[in-house]
Amino acid sequence: MDHPMNKIVEQMIESYAQCGGIKHLDGAKLPSKMAVAALTQDLLHVIFPGFIAEQQIAINDLPHELNLQLGSLQKKLKREIAKSLAMYPVPDRDAESITLDFLGKLHQVRSLIQTDVEAAYQGDPAAASKEEVILAYPGVEAIAVFRMAHVLYDLGVAFLPRMMTEWAHGRTGIDLHPGADIGSHFFIDHGTGVVIGGTSKIGNRVRLYQGVGLVARSLAKHVKRDDQGHVLGGKRHPTIGDDVTIYAGATIVGGDTVIGDRTIIGGNVWLTRSIPADSVVAFEAQQISIHSRQHFGGEWVI
Repeated sequence: MDHPMNKIVEQMIESYAQCGGIKHLDGAKLPSKMAVAALTQDLLHVIFPGFIAEQQIAINDLPHELNLQLGSLQKKLKREIAKSLAMYPVPDRDAESITLDFLGKLHQVRSLIQTDVEAAYQGDPAAASKEEVILAYPGVEAIAVFRMAHVLYDLGVAFLPRMMTEWAHGRTGIDLHPGADIGSHFFIDHGTGVVIGGTSKIGNRVRLYQGVGLVARSLAKHVKRDDQGHVLGGKRHPTIGDDVTIYAGATIVGGDTVIGDRTIIGGNVWLTRSIPADSVVAFEAQQISIHSRQHFGGEWVI
Protein backbone atom coordinates (compact mmCIF):
# COMPACT_ATOMS: atom_id res chain seq x y z
CA MET A 1 0.00 0.00 0.00
CA ASP A 2 1.40 3.37 -1.01
CA HIS A 3 2.23 5.83 1.71
CA PRO A 4 -0.16 8.83 1.66
CA MET A 5 2.80 11.19 1.22
CA ASN A 6 3.69 9.57 -2.11
CA LYS A 7 0.44 10.86 -3.61
CA ILE A 8 1.13 14.35 -2.27
CA VAL A 9 4.62 14.32 -3.79
CA GLU A 10 3.18 13.24 -7.16
CA GLN A 11 0.63 16.04 -7.01
CA MET A 12 3.34 18.62 -6.32
CA ILE A 13 5.57 17.30 -9.14
CA GLU A 14 2.60 17.60 -11.49
CA SER A 15 1.99 21.13 -10.24
CA TYR A 16 5.61 22.06 -10.96
CA ALA A 17 5.19 20.79 -14.51
CA GLN A 18 1.94 22.66 -15.10
CA CYS A 19 2.71 25.93 -13.26
CA GLY A 20 6.14 26.64 -14.67
CA GLY A 21 6.14 30.37 -14.05
CA ILE A 22 6.64 30.04 -10.30
CA LYS A 23 9.51 27.60 -10.15
CA HIS A 24 13.23 28.10 -10.81
CA LEU A 25 14.99 24.75 -11.26
CA ASP A 26 18.20 23.88 -13.13
CA GLY A 27 18.77 27.56 -13.95
CA ALA A 28 21.20 30.19 -12.73
CA LYS A 29 21.23 30.40 -8.95
CA LEU A 30 19.13 33.30 -7.68
CA PRO A 31 20.19 35.67 -4.89
CA SER A 32 19.14 34.45 -1.46
CA LYS A 33 16.43 36.45 0.32
CA MET A 34 17.92 35.49 3.68
CA ALA A 35 21.43 36.45 2.59
CA VAL A 36 20.31 39.82 1.19
CA ALA A 37 18.34 40.56 4.36
CA ALA A 38 21.45 39.82 6.44
CA LEU A 39 23.59 41.92 4.09
CA THR A 40 21.22 44.86 4.44
CA GLN A 41 21.38 44.62 8.21
CA ASP A 42 25.19 44.45 8.06
CA LEU A 43 25.28 47.52 5.83
CA LEU A 44 23.20 49.43 8.37
CA HIS A 45 25.86 48.54 10.96
CA VAL A 46 28.44 50.27 8.74
CA ILE A 47 26.23 53.28 8.06
CA PHE A 48 25.28 53.76 11.73
CA PRO A 49 28.26 52.48 13.78
CA GLY A 50 27.35 52.07 17.44
CA PHE A 51 23.59 52.20 16.82
CA ILE A 52 22.74 48.72 15.56
CA ALA A 53 25.07 46.31 17.35
CA GLU A 54 24.39 45.21 20.92
CA GLN A 55 27.97 45.97 21.95
CA GLN A 56 29.39 49.48 21.88
CA ILE A 57 32.36 50.18 19.59
CA ALA A 58 35.27 52.22 20.96
CA ILE A 59 36.71 54.82 18.60
CA ASN A 60 40.16 53.24 18.90
CA ASP A 61 38.76 49.90 17.78
CA LEU A 62 36.88 51.33 14.81
CA PRO A 63 39.56 50.79 12.10
CA HIS A 64 39.95 47.14 13.07
CA GLU A 65 36.20 46.53 13.37
CA LEU A 66 35.52 48.30 10.08
CA ASN A 67 38.15 46.23 8.29
CA LEU A 68 36.46 43.07 9.53
CA GLN A 69 32.96 44.29 8.67
CA LEU A 70 33.81 45.53 5.18
CA GLY A 71 35.91 42.45 4.42
CA SER A 72 33.00 40.20 5.33
CA LEU A 73 30.56 42.38 3.41
CA GLN A 74 32.76 42.31 0.31
CA LYS A 75 32.73 38.52 0.17
CA LYS A 76 29.00 38.15 0.84
CA LEU A 77 27.94 40.96 -1.45
CA LYS A 78 30.17 39.73 -4.26
CA ARG A 79 28.56 36.30 -4.02
CA GLU A 80 25.00 37.67 -4.28
CA ILE A 81 25.90 40.12 -7.06
CA ALA A 82 27.50 37.27 -9.02
CA LYS A 83 24.19 35.37 -8.85
CA SER A 84 22.41 38.43 -10.24
CA LEU A 85 24.94 38.88 -13.05
CA ALA A 86 24.54 35.23 -14.06
CA MET A 87 20.98 36.04 -15.14
CA TYR A 88 21.29 39.72 -16.04
CA PRO A 89 24.89 40.62 -16.94
CA VAL A 90 26.13 44.21 -16.79
CA PRO A 91 28.28 44.95 -19.86
CA ASP A 92 32.03 45.04 -19.14
CA ARG A 93 31.51 44.55 -15.39
CA ASP A 94 32.02 41.63 -13.03
CA ALA A 95 30.89 41.02 -9.46
CA GLU A 96 34.25 42.04 -7.97
CA SER A 97 34.39 45.45 -9.66
CA ILE A 98 30.75 46.25 -8.92
CA THR A 99 31.14 45.25 -5.27
CA LEU A 100 34.19 47.49 -4.82
CA ASP A 101 32.47 50.32 -6.67
CA PHE A 102 29.44 50.05 -4.39
CA LEU A 103 31.47 49.89 -1.17
CA GLY A 104 33.55 52.83 -2.38
CA LYS A 105 30.41 54.97 -2.54
CA LEU A 106 29.20 54.25 1.00
CA HIS A 107 30.88 57.33 2.45
CA GLN A 108 28.91 59.48 0.00
CA VAL A 109 25.71 57.65 0.92
CA ARG A 110 26.36 58.40 4.61
CA SER A 111 26.64 62.10 3.83
CA LEU A 112 23.16 62.04 2.29
CA ILE A 113 21.72 59.96 5.13
CA GLN A 114 23.06 62.48 7.62
CA THR A 115 20.93 65.16 5.93
CA ASP A 116 17.89 62.87 6.23
CA VAL A 117 18.50 62.40 9.97
CA GLU A 118 18.85 66.16 10.37
CA ALA A 119 15.60 66.73 8.46
CA ALA A 120 13.75 64.28 10.71
CA TYR A 121 15.13 65.85 13.88
CA GLN A 122 14.44 69.42 12.80
CA GLY A 123 11.09 68.55 11.22
CA ASP A 124 9.48 66.68 14.10
CA PRO A 125 8.87 68.56 17.38
CA ALA A 126 8.38 65.18 19.08
CA ALA A 127 11.98 64.13 18.32
CA ALA A 128 13.96 64.31 21.56
CA SER A 129 17.36 63.74 19.95
CA LYS A 130 19.08 62.60 16.78
CA GLU A 131 19.87 59.35 18.58
CA GLU A 132 16.14 58.74 19.01
CA VAL A 133 15.56 59.51 15.33
CA ILE A 134 18.11 56.91 14.23
CA LEU A 135 17.00 54.27 16.74
CA ALA A 136 13.24 54.62 16.47
CA TYR A 137 12.08 56.34 13.27
CA PRO A 138 11.02 53.91 10.52
CA GLY A 139 11.40 56.60 7.85
CA VAL A 140 15.09 56.99 8.59
CA GLU A 141 15.72 53.25 8.29
CA ALA A 142 13.70 52.96 5.07
CA ILE A 143 15.48 55.93 3.49
CA ALA A 144 18.92 54.67 4.55
CA VAL A 145 18.27 51.29 2.92
CA PHE A 146 16.84 53.01 -0.16
CA ARG A 147 19.95 55.15 -0.60
CA MET A 148 22.23 52.11 -0.54
CA ALA A 149 19.93 50.14 -2.85
CA HIS A 150 19.78 53.10 -5.25
CA VAL A 151 23.56 52.90 -5.74
CA LEU A 152 23.30 49.23 -6.70
CA TYR A 153 20.37 50.05 -8.98
CA ASP A 154 22.43 52.71 -10.78
CA LEU A 155 25.27 50.17 -11.16
CA GLY A 156 22.85 47.95 -13.09
CA VAL A 157 22.54 45.15 -10.53
CA ALA A 158 19.28 43.21 -10.83
CA PHE A 159 17.26 41.73 -7.94
CA LEU A 160 19.35 42.98 -5.00
CA PRO A 161 18.23 46.64 -4.92
CA ARG A 162 14.55 45.69 -4.89
CA MET A 163 15.15 42.90 -2.38
CA MET A 164 16.82 45.40 -0.05
CA THR A 165 14.04 47.98 -0.23
CA GLU A 166 11.39 45.28 0.15
CA TRP A 167 13.17 44.09 3.30
CA ALA A 168 12.85 47.64 4.61
CA HIS A 169 9.25 47.77 3.35
CA GLY A 170 8.37 44.72 5.41
CA ARG A 171 9.91 46.27 8.53
CA THR A 172 8.60 49.82 8.15
CA GLY A 173 5.54 49.75 5.89
CA ILE A 174 7.34 52.24 3.59
CA ASP A 175 7.69 51.18 -0.08
CA LEU A 176 10.52 53.05 -1.82
CA HIS A 177 11.49 51.76 -5.25
CA PRO A 178 15.31 51.83 -5.58
CA GLY A 179 15.05 53.47 -9.00
CA ALA A 180 13.55 56.69 -7.62
CA ASP A 181 15.67 59.86 -7.62
CA ILE A 182 15.48 61.51 -4.17
CA GLY A 183 17.32 64.65 -3.08
CA SER A 184 18.85 65.52 0.29
CA HIS A 185 17.11 66.24 3.62
CA PHE A 186 14.25 63.82 2.86
CA PHE A 187 11.81 63.25 5.74
CA ILE A 188 9.00 60.69 5.93
CA ASP A 189 6.99 61.25 9.11
CA HIS A 190 5.16 58.23 10.58
CA GLY A 191 5.54 56.57 7.20
CA THR A 192 3.15 53.63 7.11
CA GLY A 193 1.67 53.19 3.65
CA VAL A 194 4.01 55.54 1.77
CA VAL A 195 4.61 54.35 -1.82
CA ILE A 196 7.17 55.96 -4.16
CA GLY A 197 7.38 54.57 -7.69
CA GLY A 198 10.56 53.79 -9.57
CA THR A 199 10.65 56.82 -11.91
CA SER A 200 9.67 59.36 -9.26
CA LYS A 201 11.93 62.39 -8.93
CA ILE A 202 11.96 64.20 -5.59
CA GLY A 203 13.83 67.41 -4.85
CA ASN A 204 15.61 68.58 -1.72
CA ARG A 205 14.01 69.17 1.69
CA VAL A 206 10.77 67.31 0.87
CA ARG A 207 8.50 66.07 3.65
CA LEU A 208 5.92 63.29 3.31
CA TYR A 209 3.40 61.96 5.80
CA GLN A 210 1.81 58.51 6.09
CA GLY A 211 -0.17 57.07 3.20
CA VAL A 212 1.31 59.31 0.49
CA GLY A 213 1.54 57.71 -2.95
CA LEU A 214 3.63 58.82 -5.92
CA VAL A 215 2.26 56.41 -8.48
CA ALA A 216 1.87 55.70 -12.20
CA ARG A 217 -1.25 55.74 -14.30
CA SER A 218 -2.50 52.32 -15.37
CA LEU A 219 -0.18 50.71 -17.89
CA ALA A 220 -1.15 49.01 -21.10
CA LYS A 221 -1.93 45.30 -20.91
CA HIS A 222 1.29 44.26 -22.62
CA VAL A 223 4.24 46.02 -20.99
CA LYS A 224 7.58 46.21 -22.81
CA ARG A 225 10.70 45.57 -20.73
CA ASP A 226 14.44 45.86 -21.21
CA ASP A 227 16.99 43.04 -20.78
CA GLN A 228 16.91 43.44 -16.99
CA GLY A 229 13.14 43.38 -16.75
CA HIS A 230 12.71 47.14 -16.24
CA VAL A 231 9.60 48.64 -17.84
CA LEU A 232 10.30 50.69 -20.97
CA GLY A 233 8.36 53.80 -21.83
CA GLY A 234 9.99 56.68 -19.99
CA LYS A 235 8.87 58.47 -16.88
CA ARG A 236 5.73 57.03 -15.26
CA HIS A 237 5.77 58.65 -11.82
CA PRO A 238 5.53 62.29 -10.63
CA THR A 239 8.21 64.92 -10.12
CA ILE A 240 8.26 66.75 -6.79
CA GLY A 241 10.12 70.05 -6.46
CA ASP A 242 12.20 71.39 -3.57
CA ASP A 243 10.72 72.23 -0.15
CA VAL A 244 7.41 70.49 -0.85
CA THR A 245 5.20 69.10 1.93
CA ILE A 246 2.66 66.36 1.16
CA TYR A 247 0.19 65.51 3.90
CA ALA A 248 -1.30 62.14 4.83
CA GLY A 249 -3.22 60.13 2.28
CA ALA A 250 -2.42 62.29 -0.75
CA THR A 251 -1.95 60.49 -4.08
CA ILE A 252 -0.06 62.09 -6.97
CA VAL A 253 -0.34 60.31 -10.29
CA GLY A 254 1.54 60.21 -13.60
CA GLY A 255 4.93 60.94 -15.10
CA ASP A 256 3.82 64.28 -16.54
CA THR A 257 2.69 65.57 -13.15
CA VAL A 258 5.10 68.13 -11.66
CA ILE A 259 4.64 69.68 -8.22
CA GLY A 260 6.35 73.07 -8.03
CA ASP A 261 8.78 74.18 -5.36
CA ARG A 262 7.49 75.12 -1.89
CA THR A 263 4.01 73.75 -2.61
CA ILE A 264 1.85 72.19 0.11
CA ILE A 265 -0.41 69.27 -0.81
CA GLY A 266 -3.23 68.70 1.68
CA GLY A 267 -4.35 65.37 3.08
CA ASN A 268 -6.31 62.91 0.90
CA VAL A 269 -5.86 65.02 -2.25
CA TRP A 270 -5.89 63.13 -5.57
CA LEU A 271 -3.75 64.89 -8.19
CA THR A 272 -3.32 64.05 -11.86
CA ARG A 273 -2.08 67.44 -13.09
CA SER A 274 0.86 69.72 -12.42
CA ILE A 275 0.80 72.39 -9.73
CA PRO A 276 2.80 75.66 -9.93
CA ALA A 277 5.34 76.68 -7.32
CA ASP A 278 4.22 78.26 -4.04
CA SER A 279 0.73 76.72 -4.15
CA VAL A 280 -1.52 75.14 -1.53
CA VAL A 281 -3.71 72.28 -2.74
CA ALA A 282 -6.64 71.23 -0.56
CA PHE A 283 -10.29 70.16 -0.63
CA GLU A 284 -12.26 73.32 0.12
CA ALA A 285 -15.78 71.86 -0.19
CA GLN A 286 -15.38 69.27 2.54
CA GLN A 287 -18.22 69.27 5.03
CA ILE A 288 -18.65 67.39 8.28
CA SER A 289 -22.16 66.53 9.41
CA ILE A 290 -22.66 66.17 13.19
CA HIS A 291 -25.76 64.52 14.67
CA SER A 292 -26.73 63.03 18.01
CA ARG A 293 -26.46 59.27 18.35
CA GLN A 294 -30.23 59.09 18.74
CA HIS A 295 -30.62 60.58 15.28
CA PHE A 296 -29.56 57.24 13.77
CA GLY A 297 -31.44 55.06 16.26
CA GLY A 298 -30.48 51.67 17.65
CA GLU A 299 -27.39 50.61 19.52
CA TRP A 300 -23.81 51.28 18.33
CA VAL A 301 -21.38 48.40 18.46
CA ILE A 302 -17.75 49.37 18.96
